[in-house]
Amino acid sequence: MDHIPVARPAIGQDEISAVTAVLESGMLASGDRVAEFEKKFADFCGTTHAVAINNGTAALHAALLAADIGQGDEVIVPAFTFVATATAVAMCGAKPVFADVDEQTFNILPSQVEELVTPKTKAVIGVHLFGQPFDVQAVQECCESHGLKFIEDAAQAHGALYKGQKVGGFGHFGCFSFYATKNMITGEGGMVTTSEKAYNERLRLIINHGQSEKYLHTRLGYNYRMTDIGAALGIVQLKKLEKFNQRRRKNAEFYNANLSVKGLVTPTTVQGVSHVYHQYVVRLTGEFPMNRTEFMEYLKTKGIGSAVHYPIPLHRQPLFGLKNDPDPCPVSTRLAGTVLSLPVHPMLDQKQLNYICDTINRVK
Repeated sequence: MDHIPVARPAIGQDEISAVTAVLESGMLASGDRVAEFEKKFADFCGTTHAVAINNGTAALHAALLAADIGQGDEVIVPAFTFVATATAVAMCGAKPVFADVDEQTFNILPSQVEELVTPKTKAVIGVHLFGQPFDVQAVQECCESHGLKFIEDAAQAHGALYKGQKVGGFGHFGCFSFYATKNMITGEGGMVTTSEKAYNERLRLIINHGQSEKYLHTRLGYNYRMTDIGAALGIVQLKKLEKFNQRRRKNAEFYNANLSVKGLVTPTTVQGVSHVYHQYVVRLTGEFPMNRTEFMEYLKTKGIGSAVHYPIPLHRQPLFGLKNDPDPCPVSTRLAGTVLSLPVHPMLDQKQLNYICDTINRVK
């Protein structure tokens, strides 16, 4: 069996042809393809506007700036997620405040969000981690009751559904990443969705040097633009996204039905959501025959890739310089020491899925 990577981009001739056409046109920067991609992505998410951007971190940063988050403000974020959710807050001069997560879903706890609100709190970023939507209704109600901006970090959840509606359309802003391992890709790239005209206008200033018309700069802005090369790739990938997600769900369902080792806990999916399995994340309990490092090494010797998302919770990252005694986010800390991601990407075939399950089930 050839090596099975934990992630693999699904690229075909359609994507190659689309990118080649842009290269041959000579129009490589932001242009018609970007505008087309924005329109199609907004329609897909059910929002009025979508602003293409050069990566997911920039999407978060631009959304926070458009929400007027700045020095002295606090923004509540989950402690268990990728660091960009919190560093985007710090990039605005604001303070990320860390909420613990649910051990079964890995997602932010609305009860924790409510407890952490202070007069300095200006926004909440909820993350649809690993492709499963968080409790949008509860977090949204908390934001509305306290007059807070509500931002969805949907970097790992393209096409996921909460109560029948696609994520990215619930908050004031939805932030997406199209990094090379995501459910749909542009290599590097991102998108901010919103249904408010004023936010759309601010975002377009922020991502283009604060330029309201050519060489007239009315606010501080950045070079966060997407290229037509990336947009061309994204247009094709968006057409295939539902098929990719269906394959990811099918692969996850196969794992759920066939992995049977004591101490290996498969992911939980809550009612009312459609999980898109950016990652298939298991938890290892004390009953599992190996520790995580040993298990990863075992899988490696068998040609199976795996990864840890994420080994250090955000509240324990040295960057933020927090004192964590007692630990304010114990579930996040525990998950960081026990989670493991297995291959779930849509390029897996049935022979590989069988091999992965058989290999894991042989662990003693």
